[in-house]
Amino acid sequence: MSTTTSISTGSQSVKAGVSRQNMAHRGSRTGNRTLLSGALLRSSAGMIGKIAGTANYMYAAGVPLALLPLFILTELGGSQRIIASLKTHVVAFLLGGFTLLMGVIFHTNFADQTQMILFLKNVSIAGAFLLLAAYSVWQVSIDNWRKSNADSCIRLAGGRDHDSALARVVT
Repeated sequence: MSTTTSISTGSQSVKAGVSRQNMAHRGSRTGNRTLLSGALLRSSAGMIGKIAGTANYMYAAGVPLALLPLFILTELGGSQRIIASLKTHVVAFLLGGFTLLMGVIFHTNFADQTQMILFLKNVSIAGAFLLLAAYSVWQVSIDNWRKSNADSCIRLAGGRDHDSALARVVT
């Protein structure tokens, strides 16, 4: 079932339709983004809660302890930005690389089956972040809200679209 609205603008008639399936699709994107980032939120909370254990694990892997706050901030801040959909493309790409790097640093003892499973988990999560980075901005996002506000400002300034507004600024 879909709801369709017709808008008449002079000689043109524009139809805007929103189906339940489309609304569910948008909601699932937000849910998927939240579930994926929730794993990193949980991980960073675990690092903070067991900071001594995390520091020992990093020391055993040969990673400088000075990087621990950076790791925590990357996971915590990056996951919050993904959930809020703020700079999603860039943050998802960076978190994908970060997650893959963490797998290479901490989980490459493939003789231990647990380490191999943890490495493959990191590869899977990195792949999910890269898929997230590859898609366009979604309807329910801060980035999309900011873009629509910029479009409104351009229209109020007399520009018909981004290209004509840019042409006016350049010339």
